[in-house]
This record gives sequence, C-alpha cells and structure tokens, in this order.
Amino acid sequence: MKIVHISAECYPVAKVGGLADVVGALPKYQNMLGETSSVIMPFYDITFTKKNEFESIYEGNIVLDEESHPFKILKPVDFLLGFDLFLIDIPELLFKDYIYSFDDSNRFLAFQIAALDWILTLKEKPDTIHCHDHHTGLIPFMLQESFKYEALNKIPVVTTIHNAQYQGCFSHDKVNLIPKFDFTNVGLLDWNGTINPLASAIKCAWKVTTVSPSYMEELKSAANGLESLLSNEHEKCVGILNGIDTNVWNTETDTFITKQYSIASSIAGKKANKKELCDTFNLNIKKPLFAFIGRLVDEKGSDLFPEAFDIALKNNDISILLLGSGDHETENELEALKTKHKGNYNAYIGYDEKLSHNIYAGTDFLLMPSRVEPCGLNQMYSLRYGTIPIVRSIGGLKDTIVDITDNGFGFTHQHASVKDICIAIERATAFYKDDVNFKKTRKHIMNIDHSWDNSAKKYIELYKSLNN
Repeated sequence: MKIVHISAECYPVAKVGGLADVVGALPKYQNMLGETSSVIMPFYDITFTKKNEFESIYEGNIVLDEESHPFKILKPVDFLLGFDLFLIDIPELLFKDYIYSFDDSNRFLAFQIAALDWILTLKEKPDTIHCHDHHTGLIPFMLQESFKYEALNKIPVVTTIHNAQYQGCFSHDKVNLIPKFDFTNVGLLDWNGTINPLASAIKCAWKVTTVSPSYMEELKSAANGLESLLSNEHEKCVGILNGIDTNVWNTETDTFITKQYSIASSIAGKKANKKELCDTFNLNIKKPLFAFIGRLVDEKGSDLFPEAFDIALKNNDISILLLGSGDHETENELEALKTKHKGNYNAYIGYDEKLSHNIYAGTDFLLMPSRVEPCGLNQMYSLRYGTIPIVRSIGGLKDTIVDITDNGFGFTHQHASVKDICIAIERATAFYKDDVNFKKTRKHIMNIDHSWDNSAKKYIELYKSLNN
C-alpha cells in the first residue's frame, strides 16, 4: 500500500511541537511493516535545509491571487529518514526562516495546491493520502470538489487532528484562491462565517482521527467551536493513541545524554545524568528534581507555574528545572524566580533538543498540568527514560498514566490549578523518600511499551478498510 503523509512539520526537518514527532515516526514504522509510506512538507529556510543537499524531481507552477508561483519538488540527496521525504519549494511563500506566522492562509493553501498538482502527475497514485492538522485541511475538500483534481477523488483521505484549538480560519474573500469547484458546495468550507480548514477537513475526509481515544471524546464537548460538527460526524471519527520513536528515544543509544544506560543500569545512569543537570544549573543532586519541558502557553498550564513553583519550593525540599518558551509575561515571572529560589530553581527560556533529552534522562519527575493535551508525547518520553510523570488526567495523559494509588506508576490530578500542582508535587516528594518503591517504579516504567508498532498497525488497518 502506498501512503502519502502531508504535513507542515516533520522531525528532524522542522519541529515546533508533537506534530513533527508523529510525522517523523509514523511513516517509518509503516514502512517497517511492509508498506510504502512517504512525507510531503514545505521547504523552509531553516537549519536542515541549509545543511543538506537536495535534488529537484519536479517543477510546476501555481497561480494564487492572479500571481504566478513557480515551485519545485525537492528530495534530500543523502539524508536517510526511513521514508521518502519530498519538500515543496515555493520561494516567495514557503522558504522562510520560520514555520508559522500570524497569517499563513496563502502560504499553506499554496503548499496544498502544489502537493496535489504534483500527485496528479504521478504514474503511480497513492492508495491513501493522510493529512495532518489544519495546515493541510483543505486537501480533503479539493480532492472531493475541485474540478482540477477529479482524477484523484477516489483516493481515500484521512485527516488527523493533533490539536483542535488551531483551525486556520480565514475570510471568504479568499475563496477564489481555491481551485474551481461547484459553488453550491461552498458550505463544505464554511464554519461560523469563515473558511475553516479544520472544519472542512472533518466534513470531507473519509476518516477523521485524533491522537488519543480520550481526546476524541473530549472534543465532542470542548473543541473550540467544533463540538457539534464532531458529534454529527462521530461515525467516521476514531481516536488512535500516538506512539513514540523508540529508536530516537532510547537511553542505550541516545547520543544527546551524558551517560547512556539500560534498565539494568538505570540507577547509575540516571544519577550521572542528574549530576550533569544539577552541575549545569546549580541545583542540589540530593533533592528530588522536578522538570517541565514544553511551550509556555495556557493550554499547557504554564501560567500556573510562577505561583505553583514559588509555593512548592517554599514548602518542600526540592529542585525545579524548566525548559520552554512562549508567553513573555510567564517567561519574565519564571526568570524572576531564579533569584528568589537560587540553588533550588532554574530555567532555560528557549528550546534545545539536546537539553530536552538530558532533562528526561536526569530528572526525577516530569510536570504536565495541561488544560488541553490531545495525546502528549512528553509523558511517554519520560517513562522511557525512567522519569515519573505528574499529569493532569485529561486527553492522552488520561490514556497513558495511571496514578500510583491505583496500582499505577505516576501521579495524576483532576484540575489545572496551582493547588492541584502543589499537592501532586508533595505526593511525589513523599514517594521519592521511599527509596525501594521509587527505584522499583523507575524500572517498571522503562518497560512500558509506547512504541509506534501498535499505532502504525491500527492506521494501516484503517487505510485498508477504506480501500476495500
């Protein structure tokens, strides 16, 4: 079966969040299962494209808003990912030193049109087209409705919602930018008076998936305005839990971390990595170390951190380390805590992939008090690295983390609140002092299998059901 994934992100090419990790792993695991899976994404002006060589395999031209835009399909010459990678180069629109900006409607519409124009020329068409998030949300509509792509409208198209908070809405003034279609069907593009790519994808895709079963259920009551649509379309919706790439996230081979370790050597390995972290960030290795890795945005609950960290550090003999960036006010408040809790708290404002791996390897507990968490990958990475997750029981976090009091292996709380975060930290601090059970739990969680194997099989089964 030939599968084509279309996405704005793909690790290690371009990454903003978990979308990149999924698109960088799922095709690889599908290929390992005997399918032929590839990825189409934009060609950005970023580190990956500067450091690698590419060959042009196709040249075309699209017209957008009466302007002609030549484009190329590029392919890496030597870089191997475990799947074929095709990058769409539209210099004026996509070749930027950023992935997302305030208004990307023209950029990603051009990307989607160019992708379908190229697919239209292929002798061997895909058996399934798999679209990811709103950046590719108009593809199901164009395949179904645009006269230009009539030859492709029998190809099953699947849309995965990684985060329904972002929908890519833009004005109906731009409807003429979409390749011509029967205008009586314009309602398939509309939601609440705007062109809504994610809503359109839900209406037009053959199947709609989310990245965890619990998130699919939650969207029926909290989907940033799409609740009724998802409820109405529930028969074609399914939640499939994401996996993680266990080749990348492997403590025995991870070149980012200070000391590699196995489950058998995890006590010494975790200690060595914790020492490196504590030495680097002026923290005490003898204290339990709590960490957060991620974007400093409301949906991650990061606005609660300044107050929660302040209280937790006053009431407990612990250390806290944060890696992330986002809301500037939150950044400033978290920076200010460095002086107030010097020696017990530190923060790296920004993002560093190497540092993130070191934190997973060296910290004792990972904090994820999310308001919204469609799947969450960080908690799976932390399990893999022997770091105990502390999570709000929502979305994929609910599907993957069982509380220690329920014969589980993590700490869960019900509300995204300062109080709940502080109570969870207190519970974890007490557990840390139970050395035997703490070390036993660490080894147990490293054995939990959240690889892509099972998820990749479920997606393949889904594709095959659409091709029968």
